[in-house]
Amino acid sequence: MTIRSILAVTDFSQPAGLAIERAARLAAEHSAVLKLMVLPASGNAPPENGASRLATAARKLGHRFAITVRPVAQTANTLAHVAEEASCADLLVLGHWRERTMASLLQGQPAERLARLCRCPVLVTKTTPHRGYERILVAVDFTPASKRLVQLAWTLDSNAEVELFHAISTLNEAKLRAAEASRRAIQAYRHECMRHARDRIFWLTDSFDSRRNRVLSAIGYGDPARQAVVQQDHVGADLLVVGKRRNSPIADFVFGSVAQRVLCWATSDVLVVPDDFQASTRAAARQRIEAERSLKGALNG
Repeated sequence: MTIRSILAVTDFSQPAGLAIERAARLAAEHSAVLKLMVLPASGNAPPENGASRLATAARKLGHRFAITVRPVAQTANTLAHVAEEASCADLLVLGHWRERTMASLLQGQPAERLARLCRCPVLVTKTTPHRGYERILVAVDFTPASKRLVQLAWTLDSNAEVELFHAISTLNEAKLRAAEASRRAIQAYRHECMRHARDRIFWLTDSFDSRRNRVLSAIGYGDPARQAVVQQDHVGADLLVVGKRRNSPIADFVFGSVAQRVLCWATSDVLVVPDDFQASTRAAARQRIEAERSLKGALNG
């Protein structure tokens, strides 16, 4: 997996400034092209001087990090425009900000909606990018997508220490208790869950022989989102990587996805990787554009 093109969005606020700086650092590390795009707050038009400010920011970042930076010209930028532009990028970077609108209540915050729409990984920044990532925590659920999460974590920063984390759900154990299963049966079930988790963690680390001695692992009990955030804080990870299933806004609103809750609770940067993540080839880009255009009506409604 390679990162050749990065799209970063800004509304010229302080959080957005941190995001485009992180994007510039990543672009320099990967010799990637950085594209900048204006994303105003929901319902607001881009600032009248947005194009000139974007061009100025591009020149400064290009000179500071010795990279190619291209401003994206748009007259009315929305999340749909960003999703379409991101269809040709390997990574989308934006700051973490919260809106108090009805759309945000029903469909999620801007970062959540973009993570739902885009098929490229979405990096949501919350910290000051003084340096590269030092410790990356990857939340895995042992689906086939888990291996790609680990690969992408290493691609993002090859010098970082990587830790795999899996939270064993307690829902089935609660069902056993409700069915009045014996204590011995519950303990046997818990032991089997732990054995399975350890085997799968080993399978993941064993898949990457060249990095095995640099991979840590941990297993927790309880809600996957809450436990991942607790572990991130415990080990001091500055990046948390989590997968995202392709759910509808209604499903996320009613049930709340793991990625959605991690974005809300984590104190570190968060990388959200769609389960149907595709590398940015021209053919894949065309497919993404068509799929995302079909969602514009729902997104802007």
